[in-house]
Amino acid sequence: MGDSIDEAAMPRLRADIWVAAYLRRCAGAGAFAALSRRGDDSAGTIFIEVLHDEGGDLWAPAPGAGRVLERVLHAVPPFEIAERMERERKFDSDLWLVTVEDRAGRHFLADHEHV
Repeated sequence: MGDSIDEAAMPRLRADIWVAAYLRRCAGAGAFAALSRRGDDSAGTIFIEVLHDEGGDLWAPAPGAGRVLERVLHAVPPFEIAERMERERKFDSDLWLVTVEDRAGRHFLADHEHV
């Protein structure tokens, strides 16, 4: 018997706490980050919009991966991200959207938070 941790059995961090920590992480690294849309505090779906010199990226939940994000749009004009988020909002009105402005396009997600 090992001491491995079953991540599926662990409770998921509340969305509001995760977003607050993420905003602090971005600010600590010198990037501007703001909450563009507040969702459900406990279980809202989180999206990250990263605006950079080449356009924008959108990070969205990876299917079946808990609170792991994947980049679904890369270096697109910001209006494409806005259109995608409008479609997402119609499907899920409790979603969160965090907007990060970073010239280099850094996403500030930890290794276990993205694929």
